[in-house]
Amino acid sequence: MDGNSLSQDALTRLLFASKAAAYVSPMTIKDWWEEGRSDFVLVDARKRHPAPAKRIAGALWMPEPEVSERWAELPKDKLIVLYCWDTWCSLATTAALILLEHGYRVKELYGGIAAWETLRLPEEQMPRPGQAD
Repeated sequence: MDGNSLSQDALTRLLFASKAAAYVSPMTIKDWWEEGRSDFVLVDARKRHPAPAKRIAGALWMPEPEVSERWAELPKDKLIVLYCWDTWCSLATTAALILLEHGYRVKELYGGIAAWETLRLPEEQMPRPGQAD
């Protein structure tokens, strides 16, 4: 190992520090709501097809393919919490990279809407086509 290489322990610490910085759990969002926090915005990054039937209550729907054109609709003074389908979906991750390039503070909801639904946290119907979001 040369002098520039990190030890296995250092790499593991870096991995977990990065995950802790990048993710927020559904229960943390629930706690933030109960505390009355309003310094974050939930953004649903799932694509329009197949159209999702429900979203997290109060979330803004901004499909990942549209983030590069619509990013300015989001407030810069709030944490943006993105989510998509589940832990295997990368739409929220891709959207987060776009927002980071534009100077936003972002986190990804760990487990996506699948984790949210498993915990039976508040959801609402998606707007019908043609309805304002």
